[in-house]
Amino acid sequence: MLQKLTIRNYALIDSLDIEFDQGLNIITGETGAGKSIILGALSLILGQRAESKYFFNQDKKCVIEGIFALANDQLKSLLEDLDLDFSNESVLRREISMDGKSRAFVNDTPVNLSTLKLIGEQLIAIHSQHATLELNDADFQLLIVDSLADHANALTNYRLGFKQLKSDQARLQKLISAADESRNKQDYEQFLFDELAQANLKTDEQKVLEDELERLTHAETIKRNLINAAGLLAENEISAVTIIKEANLHLQNIEKYDPAIHSLFERLRSAAIEIKDIADETSAIEEKTVWDDGRLNMINQRLDLIYSLQQKHRVSTVADLILIQQKLEDNLNQLLSSDEEIETLKIANQTLVESLQAQAAVISANRKKAIKFAEQQITTTLKLLEMSNASIVLTHQLSAKLTKDGVDEIQLLFTANTGQAPAPLSKVASGGELSRLMLAIKALLAKHTSLPTLIFDEIDTGISGETALKVGNVIASLGKNMQVLSITHLPQIAAKGNAHYFVFKNEKELKTTTGIKKLNHDERILAIAEMLTGKNPGASALQNAKELLG
Repeated sequence: MLQKLTIRNYALIDSLDIEFDQGLNIITGETGAGKSIILGALSLILGQRAESKYFFNQDKKCVIEGIFALANDQLKSLLEDLDLDFSNESVLRREISMDGKSRAFVNDTPVNLSTLKLIGEQLIAIHSQHATLELNDADFQLLIVDSLADHANALTNYRLGFKQLKSDQARLQKLISAADESRNKQDYEQFLFDELAQANLKTDEQKVLEDELERLTHAETIKRNLINAAGLLAENEISAVTIIKEANLHLQNIEKYDPAIHSLFERLRSAAIEIKDIADETSAIEEKTVWDDGRLNMINQRLDLIYSLQQKHRVSTVADLILIQQKLEDNLNQLLSSDEEIETLKIANQTLVESLQAQAAVISANRKKAIKFAEQQITTTLKLLEMSNASIVLTHQLSAKLTKDGVDEIQLLFTANTGQAPAPLSKVASGGELSRLMLAIKALLAKHTSLPTLIFDEIDTGISGETALKVGNVIASLGKNMQVLSITHLPQIAAKGNAHYFVFKNEKELKTTTGIKKLNHDERILAIAEMLTGKNPGASALQNAKELLG
């Protein structure tokens, strides 16, 4: 329930604090006093758009705050799903700055307007004489039946299953689309993979082949230079080894005279041995260096294949080609795996569909049983509201496919006159008739479901006398099970309230402001008497007001 509403700097309101009671709260006041302003302020914390031009003081921000008492775990799961703190006394706040920027909070946590609206819809429902969209809404008409069918758990389980089905179907379609796209590329990717696989590429082979090609291409030059080098080092009559040996003999002759010469002798002898080894290796390489035309052609063909593959795939290394080959193989394997996953998911979806169809059949049977009871109860309440010839019919059809609510299509048909066939509301019901029909439906729902705080905004327009008294009785019965706020001009309804609030205008310092006060018993008598006869009511009007208040 709404415990307290705080309004700062909105329209004609500078500062206002309203504490509401449980049960039926009546709000009255002269036309133009500001009742709609209070309702407009309340709508801001229910997620409605705001404009700064409606500020009382254009130099200050507007703040609207509502404190709500949440019974038990009401809204707890919703707030947890939204990652918001839950409290049995929760606060919704809206702040609007002078430049029109808006901030919203739930229990001091910032939220966006859509979240605020989602939460607000669970806390307060506003109904006015002309707010007939909900009555014509198929979901609302189905809610009437579901509220009496006593299958809340079955319906919740079905909707969870249907949500899962939709998610799985979307996933299946995505897999099928991806598989089709892959299949369109499969032949080409298979060709590319086979081409790379047949090439049997090795990571380092390109460098090895290019080095060997370089040697084979210049084999004659390499061989000639190796022969000349080997001759100069050791094989010619006058070679490096011969000259070093001769120099060493001269050092050997004098080494005994100077230790330093012995060191030179040893170093030169080591050099001779090293040069002899170099000469031997040079000769060995020279012997292996041969012109192999067949090998040269084979290397050229292999490198041509590698270069053409690199050009086709726009890479520069064999390692890149091997990575592409692996990716192509993964794609081809994934297509096979995807086909298996698609078939598995199709079977699972069909199983889920069959399960949902069975659940929907049970839900449908429950709804069929509840329809007659709903028709009787609403029609009975309409008669209490001085609509003795009115009746409703809830038609029932089965849809061709599963929906989020099952397989049932419910439509509410209405007639206010004997002999007139029931028809859709938009074609036959007047504003006053829609208001009383909505009241009858809400009275029924209140007995079977947990409704949010209801606000009736002058839904009694166009009625009077005994009808007004009956409407007041129904609204009062709603107030026994829930919190109701009723803005009214009728004394018959005002007298039914558990609490009575009077909205008034103040003229001060050349400014008009709106105020509200909770009336005590004597003040209520006077207010209701004035609703009966106008200002300065006489004794009979005061007595009549006392009788209405009981």
